[in-house]
Amino acid sequence: MATKTTATKPAEEIGDEELEPLADETARQAQRVVAAYAADADECRMLLSMLGIGPNIRAE
Repeated sequence: MATKTTATKPAEEIGDEELEPLADETARQAQRVVAAYAADADECRMLLSMLGIGPNIRAE
């Protein structure tokens, strides 16, 4: 049986104008997951950076 393929662009061909902004709640959930599984703070910062999510700055 043949596999079904979809017409998607490789990540290298996707321009910034084609990316949709990440919802705040989605970003917070991703931050929690990354923080839970990262070995240390440096790894957490690196992984968040790779995802394009900045650190959460708390308002006091």
